[in-house]
Amino acid sequence: MKPYSGIWPVAPTAFHPDGALDLEGSLRALDCMIDQGSDGLCILANYSEQFLLSDQERYDLTRASLDHVAGRVPVIVTISHFATDIVVARARQAKEMGAAVVMMMAPYHGATLRGTAEQTYEQFARVGEVGIPIMLQDAPLSGVELNVPLLARMAREIEMLKLLKIESVGTTAKLRGLLDAAGDHIDGPFDGEEGITLLADLEAGATGTMTSAAITDQIKPVVTHFLAGDRDAAAEAYARVLPAINFENRQCQFRATKAVFMEGGVFASDTCRHPIAPLPDWARQSYLDLIRPLDPVALRWGKG
Repeated sequence: MKPYSGIWPVAPTAFHPDGALDLEGSLRALDCMIDQGSDGLCILANYSEQFLLSDQERYDLTRASLDHVAGRVPVIVTISHFATDIVVARARQAKEMGAAVVMMMAPYHGATLRGTAEQTYEQFARVGEVGIPIMLQDAPLSGVELNVPLLARMAREIEMLKLLKIESVGTTAKLRGLLDAAGDHIDGPFDGEEGITLLADLEAGATGTMTSAAITDQIKPVVTHFLAGDRDAAAEAYARVLPAINFENRQCQFRATKAVFMEGGVFASDTCRHPIAPLPDWARQSYLDLIRPLDPVALRWGKG
Protein backbone atom coordinates (compact mmCIF):
# COMPACT_ATOMS: atom_id res chain seq x y z
CA MET A 1 0.00 0.00 0.00
CA LYS A 2 0.98 3.57 -0.64
CA PRO A 3 0.50 6.47 1.82
CA TYR A 4 -2.08 8.10 -0.49
CA SER A 5 -5.00 5.99 -1.66
CA GLY A 6 -8.75 5.95 -2.20
CA ILE A 7 -11.03 8.37 -4.01
CA TRP A 8 -10.27 12.09 -3.90
CA PRO A 9 -12.88 13.87 -6.05
CA VAL A 10 -12.69 17.38 -7.42
CA ALA A 11 -14.96 19.97 -5.81
CA PRO A 12 -17.20 21.89 -8.22
CA THR A 13 -17.58 25.64 -7.81
CA ALA A 14 -21.10 27.00 -7.40
CA PHE A 15 -22.23 30.15 -9.16
CA HIS A 16 -25.44 32.11 -8.87
CA PRO A 17 -27.55 32.42 -12.04
CA ASP A 18 -25.96 35.82 -12.71
CA GLY A 19 -22.48 34.26 -12.62
CA ALA A 20 -21.48 35.57 -9.18
CA LEU A 21 -19.58 33.19 -6.92
CA ASP A 22 -21.88 31.21 -4.61
CA LEU A 23 -19.54 30.58 -1.69
CA GLU A 24 -22.21 28.99 0.48
CA GLY A 25 -23.11 26.53 -2.26
CA SER A 26 -19.46 25.68 -2.81
CA LEU A 27 -19.08 24.83 0.88
CA ARG A 28 -22.24 22.70 0.79
CA ALA A 29 -20.56 20.75 -2.01
CA LEU A 30 -17.67 19.90 0.31
CA ASP A 31 -20.07 18.55 2.94
CA CYS A 32 -21.84 16.45 0.34
CA MET A 33 -18.51 15.08 -0.91
CA ILE A 34 -17.46 14.10 2.60
CA ASP A 35 -20.83 12.44 3.15
CA GLN A 36 -20.23 10.45 -0.06
CA GLY A 37 -17.22 8.83 1.64
CA SER A 38 -14.45 10.79 -0.05
CA ASP A 39 -11.00 9.94 1.28
CA GLY A 40 -9.78 13.43 0.38
CA LEU A 41 -10.87 16.42 -1.70
CA CYS A 42 -9.34 18.61 -4.39
CA ILE A 43 -10.31 22.25 -4.85
CA LEU A 44 -9.59 24.79 -7.60
CA ALA A 45 -8.90 22.13 -10.22
CA ASN A 46 -9.92 22.39 -13.86
CA TYR A 47 -13.17 20.60 -12.97
CA SER A 48 -13.65 23.38 -10.41
CA GLU A 49 -13.52 25.90 -13.29
CA GLN A 50 -10.39 27.43 -11.78
CA PHE A 51 -9.65 29.12 -15.09
CA LEU A 52 -12.79 31.26 -14.67
CA LEU A 53 -11.98 32.55 -11.18
CA SER A 54 -10.35 35.82 -10.18
CA ASP A 55 -7.35 35.87 -7.86
CA GLN A 56 -9.53 37.15 -5.04
CA GLU A 57 -12.09 34.41 -5.60
CA ARG A 58 -9.32 31.81 -5.55
CA TYR A 59 -8.12 33.16 -2.22
CA ASP A 60 -11.64 33.30 -0.77
CA LEU A 61 -12.44 29.77 -1.90
CA THR A 62 -9.19 28.36 -0.57
CA ARG A 63 -9.55 30.00 2.82
CA ALA A 64 -13.24 29.21 3.21
CA SER A 65 -12.87 25.62 1.99
CA LEU A 66 -9.98 24.71 4.27
CA ASP A 67 -11.64 26.36 7.25
CA HIS A 68 -14.92 24.60 6.49
CA VAL A 69 -13.45 21.12 6.01
CA ALA A 70 -11.45 21.69 9.19
CA GLY A 71 -9.38 18.54 8.90
CA ARG A 72 -12.26 16.11 8.36
CA VAL A 73 -10.43 14.87 5.25
CA PRO A 74 -7.19 16.04 3.64
CA VAL A 75 -7.56 18.72 0.97
CA ILE A 76 -5.50 19.20 -2.18
CA VAL A 77 -5.29 22.79 -3.46
CA THR A 78 -4.56 23.30 -7.15
CA ILE A 79 -1.94 25.99 -7.77
CA SER A 80 -1.15 25.71 -11.50
CA HIS A 81 0.09 28.84 -13.28
CA PHE A 82 2.53 29.58 -16.08
CA ALA A 83 4.64 31.86 -13.90
CA THR A 84 6.87 30.01 -11.44
CA ASP A 85 6.89 32.82 -8.88
CA ILE A 86 3.10 32.77 -8.78
CA VAL A 87 2.98 29.00 -8.39
CA VAL A 88 5.48 29.18 -5.52
CA ALA A 89 3.47 31.94 -3.82
CA ARG A 90 0.28 29.91 -4.19
CA ALA A 91 2.02 26.88 -2.69
CA ARG A 92 3.16 28.90 0.34
CA GLN A 93 -0.32 30.30 0.80
CA ALA A 94 -1.95 26.86 0.58
CA LYS A 95 0.52 25.43 3.08
CA GLU A 96 -0.10 28.29 5.52
CA MET A 97 -3.86 27.78 5.23
CA GLY A 98 -3.62 24.09 6.04
CA ALA A 99 -3.67 22.27 2.69
CA ALA A 100 -2.42 18.68 2.78
CA VAL A 101 -1.12 18.67 -0.80
CA VAL A 102 -0.83 21.07 -3.73
CA MET A 103 -1.56 19.98 -7.29
CA MET A 104 -0.01 21.54 -10.37
CA MET A 105 0.27 20.99 -14.09
CA ALA A 106 3.29 21.68 -16.25
CA PRO A 107 3.63 25.40 -17.07
CA TYR A 108 1.60 26.38 -20.12
CA HIS A 109 -0.30 29.35 -21.49
CA GLY A 110 -2.13 28.41 -24.64
CA ALA A 111 -1.23 26.15 -27.52
CA THR A 112 2.12 27.72 -28.41
CA LEU A 113 3.45 28.94 -25.08
CA ARG A 114 4.49 25.91 -23.07
CA GLY A 115 7.31 25.09 -20.72
CA THR A 116 10.06 22.75 -21.85
CA ALA A 117 10.87 19.56 -19.99
CA GLU A 118 13.68 21.31 -18.13
CA GLN A 119 11.54 24.34 -17.27
CA THR A 120 8.84 22.00 -15.97
CA TYR A 121 11.41 20.24 -13.79
CA GLU A 122 12.69 23.58 -12.49
CA GLN A 123 9.20 24.85 -11.62
CA PHE A 124 8.34 21.73 -9.65
CA ALA A 125 11.71 21.83 -7.90
CA ARG A 126 11.06 25.42 -6.84
CA VAL A 127 7.66 24.51 -5.41
CA GLY A 128 9.29 21.55 -3.66
CA GLU A 129 11.35 23.99 -1.65
CA VAL A 130 8.14 25.25 -0.01
CA GLY A 131 7.89 21.96 1.88
CA ILE A 132 4.41 20.71 1.06
CA PRO A 133 3.64 17.46 -0.80
CA ILE A 134 3.04 17.98 -4.52
CA MET A 135 0.73 16.10 -6.88
CA LEU A 136 1.80 16.42 -10.51
CA GLN A 137 -1.17 16.47 -12.88
CA ASP A 138 -0.22 14.99 -16.24
CA ALA A 139 -3.13 15.98 -18.47
CA PRO A 140 -3.48 16.75 -22.20
CA LEU A 141 -4.74 20.26 -21.43
CA SER A 142 -1.21 21.56 -20.89
CA GLY A 143 0.09 20.26 -24.19
CA VAL A 144 3.42 19.58 -22.47
CA GLU A 145 4.90 16.14 -23.16
CA LEU A 146 5.82 14.54 -19.85
CA ASN A 147 7.35 11.22 -20.74
CA VAL A 148 8.15 8.39 -18.33
CA PRO A 149 11.91 9.11 -18.07
CA LEU A 150 11.24 12.77 -17.18
CA LEU A 151 8.53 11.97 -14.63
CA ALA A 152 10.61 9.21 -13.08
CA ARG A 153 13.56 11.59 -12.77
CA MET A 154 11.35 14.22 -11.14
CA ALA A 155 9.91 11.68 -8.70
CA ARG A 156 13.39 10.49 -7.73
CA GLU A 157 15.02 13.93 -7.43
CA ILE A 158 12.27 16.27 -6.16
CA GLU A 159 11.64 15.12 -2.61
CA MET A 160 8.22 16.73 -2.17
CA LEU A 161 6.84 15.38 -5.45
CA LYS A 162 4.91 12.62 -3.72
CA LEU A 163 1.90 12.04 -5.97
CA LEU A 164 1.35 11.69 -9.71
CA LYS A 165 -2.09 12.02 -11.28
CA ILE A 166 -1.83 10.49 -14.73
CA GLU A 167 -4.66 11.20 -17.16
CA SER A 168 -2.83 11.50 -20.45
CA VAL A 169 -3.25 9.22 -23.46
CA GLY A 170 -2.21 5.71 -22.46
CA THR A 171 -2.64 6.25 -18.73
CA THR A 172 -2.42 2.59 -17.79
CA ALA A 173 0.82 1.94 -19.68
CA LYS A 174 2.31 5.15 -18.33
CA LEU A 175 1.48 4.22 -14.74
CA ARG A 176 3.12 0.83 -15.23
CA GLY A 177 6.23 2.44 -16.67
CA LEU A 178 6.45 5.01 -13.89
CA LEU A 179 6.04 2.52 -11.10
CA ASP A 180 8.62 0.24 -12.68
CA ALA A 181 11.07 3.14 -12.99
CA ALA A 182 10.49 5.04 -9.77
CA GLY A 183 7.82 3.27 -7.72
CA ASP A 184 9.69 3.63 -4.44
CA HIS A 185 9.57 7.43 -4.84
CA ILE A 186 5.85 7.69 -5.65
CA ASP A 187 3.60 7.75 -2.58
CA GLY A 188 0.39 8.32 -4.52
CA PRO A 189 -0.05 6.94 -8.03
CA PHE A 190 -3.48 8.22 -9.12
CA ASP A 191 -5.55 8.34 -12.28
CA GLY A 192 -8.16 10.91 -13.30
CA GLU A 193 -10.57 11.48 -16.19
CA GLU A 194 -13.54 10.59 -14.00
CA GLY A 195 -12.14 7.08 -13.55
CA ILE A 196 -12.90 6.01 -17.12
CA THR A 197 -9.93 3.58 -17.12
CA LEU A 198 -9.97 2.99 -13.37
CA LEU A 199 -9.90 -0.79 -13.23
CA ALA A 200 -7.00 -1.08 -15.65
CA ASP A 201 -5.18 1.68 -13.79
CA LEU A 202 -5.61 -0.08 -10.46
CA GLU A 203 -4.22 -3.23 -12.03
CA ALA A 204 -1.25 -1.15 -13.21
CA GLY A 205 -0.54 -0.08 -9.63
CA ALA A 206 -2.66 3.01 -9.04
CA THR A 207 -3.79 3.32 -5.44
CA GLY A 208 -6.09 6.31 -5.88
CA THR A 209 -8.36 8.09 -8.29
CA MET A 210 -9.45 11.70 -8.71
CA THR A 211 -12.94 11.67 -10.17
CA SER A 212 -15.68 14.25 -10.28
CA ALA A 213 -17.96 14.50 -7.26
CA ALA A 214 -21.13 13.35 -9.00
CA ILE A 215 -21.21 9.68 -7.96
CA THR A 216 -18.23 9.37 -5.64
CA ASP A 217 -19.96 6.88 -3.34
CA GLN A 218 -20.74 4.63 -6.31
CA ILE A 219 -17.20 4.64 -7.71
CA LYS A 220 -15.45 4.22 -4.37
CA PRO A 221 -16.24 0.48 -4.07
CA VAL A 222 -14.15 -0.17 -7.19
CA VAL A 223 -11.09 1.14 -5.37
CA THR A 224 -11.99 -0.32 -1.98
CA HIS A 225 -12.59 -3.83 -3.30
CA PHE A 226 -9.50 -3.82 -5.47
CA LEU A 227 -7.16 -2.61 -2.73
CA ALA A 228 -8.64 -5.24 -0.42
CA GLY A 229 -7.65 -7.90 -2.93
CA ASP A 230 -11.12 -8.68 -4.32
CA ARG A 231 -10.64 -8.11 -8.05
CA ASP A 232 -13.96 -9.76 -8.98
CA ALA A 233 -15.97 -7.45 -6.71
CA ALA A 234 -14.02 -4.47 -8.06
CA ALA A 235 -14.80 -5.50 -11.64
CA GLU A 236 -18.50 -5.90 -10.82
CA ALA A 237 -18.60 -2.45 -9.18
CA TYR A 238 -16.76 -0.95 -12.14
CA ALA A 239 -19.14 -2.44 -14.70
CA ARG A 240 -22.05 -1.00 -12.73
CA VAL A 241 -20.82 2.60 -12.95
CA LEU A 242 -18.93 2.62 -16.25
CA PRO A 243 -21.86 3.71 -18.48
CA ALA A 244 -22.38 6.79 -16.31
CA ILE A 245 -18.64 7.55 -16.18
CA ASN A 246 -18.38 7.25 -19.94
CA PHE A 247 -21.34 9.56 -20.55
CA GLU A 248 -19.99 12.13 -18.13
CA ASN A 249 -16.51 12.03 -19.64
CA ARG A 250 -17.61 12.19 -23.27
CA GLN A 251 -20.77 14.31 -23.16
CA CYS A 252 -20.82 16.50 -20.04
CA GLN A 253 -17.40 16.95 -18.43
CA PHE A 254 -17.50 19.09 -15.26
CA ARG A 255 -21.07 20.20 -15.96
CA ALA A 256 -22.35 16.76 -14.95
CA THR A 257 -21.59 17.25 -11.27
CA LYS A 258 -23.26 20.64 -11.24
CA ALA A 259 -26.40 19.15 -12.80
CA VAL A 260 -26.45 16.35 -10.20
CA PHE A 261 -25.84 18.75 -7.33
CA MET A 262 -28.66 21.01 -8.46
CA GLU A 263 -31.00 18.04 -8.89
CA GLY A 264 -30.09 16.80 -5.41
CA GLY A 265 -30.48 20.16 -3.68
CA VAL A 266 -26.78 20.74 -3.03
CA PHE A 267 -26.62 23.68 -5.47
CA ALA A 268 -29.31 26.22 -6.17
CA SER A 269 -28.02 26.60 -9.73
CA ASP A 270 -25.86 24.66 -12.19
CA THR A 271 -24.64 27.86 -13.85
CA CYS A 272 -21.27 27.87 -15.58
CA ARG A 273 -19.52 31.13 -16.34
CA HIS A 274 -19.33 32.36 -19.90
CA PRO A 275 -17.82 31.31 -22.28
CA ILE A 276 -18.64 27.81 -20.99
CA ALA A 277 -21.88 26.71 -22.61
CA PRO A 278 -24.69 25.40 -20.40
CA LEU A 279 -25.21 21.65 -20.35
CA PRO A 280 -27.83 20.86 -23.02
CA ASP A 281 -31.13 19.59 -21.68
CA TRP A 282 -30.78 16.27 -23.53
CA ALA A 283 -27.39 15.62 -21.97
CA ARG A 284 -28.59 16.55 -18.48
CA GLN A 285 -31.62 14.29 -18.73
CA SER A 286 -29.68 11.39 -20.21
CA TYR A 287 -27.04 11.58 -17.51
CA LEU A 288 -29.57 11.81 -14.69
CA ASP A 289 -31.44 8.84 -16.15
CA LEU A 290 -28.19 6.83 -16.12
CA ILE A 291 -27.33 7.53 -12.50
CA ARG A 292 -30.78 7.35 -10.87
CA PRO A 293 -30.73 3.53 -10.70
CA LEU A 294 -27.39 3.80 -8.88
CA ASP A 295 -29.03 5.90 -6.14
CA PRO A 296 -26.03 8.15 -5.48
CA VAL A 297 -25.92 10.20 -2.29
CA ALA A 298 -25.66 13.45 -4.23
CA LEU A 299 -29.10 13.02 -5.83
CA ARG A 300 -30.81 13.06 -2.42
CA TRP A 301 -28.31 14.85 -0.19
CA GLY A 302 -30.14 18.20 -0.03
CA LYS A 303 -33.64 16.78 0.01
CA GLY A 304 -33.64 15.03 3.35
